[in-house]
Amino acid sequence: MNITPAFIRNELKQVKDPEIPTISIVDLGIVTGIEIGEHNTVHVTLTPTFAGCPALRMMEDMVKEHLGKIENLGEITVKTSFETTWTTDLISDEGHAAIKQHGLAPPMRNCAHISMEILEATSCPYCDSNDTKMKSPFGPTLCRSLHYCNNCKQAFEGFKPV
Repeated sequence: MNITPAFIRNELKQVKDPEIPTISIVDLGIVTGIEIGEHNTVHVTLTPTFAGCPALRMMEDMVKEHLGKIENLGEITVKTSFETTWTTDLISDEGHAAIKQHGLAPPMRNCAHISMEILEATSCPYCDSNDTKMKSPFGPTLCRSLHYCNNCKQAFEGFKPV
């Protein structure tokens, strides 16, 4: 079997984010490096969504555990790095769909900076209505805001663009 970065990336699509289990760590954009060395050693670099992420070690362990089940792989190392700055623009199209499936409004793309206007312009993940109201720019985590849809009468969280 020829072990390539593309093969490893595809395998890591099966590793789900601990906080949003509908999205893989690949589609969330936190897998920022894959290197294959001699004897099929694998080195994976993760860039967390924010420095204080409590799931960093858990995600490193999940990557090692998943890749450890694949035959013909050599030593597996996983490191967390802040060399690449994570932004919501690293979330794939599949990731946006997975965030929405989880009941969160996906972040706006190519957003230079967050403003109240951007946060208020969040569509409902349940009915796609734009007739929404931001209740608070601060949600249960640093990356979310709280909203209400006037159309389907659902409360929901929006994933902030960063």
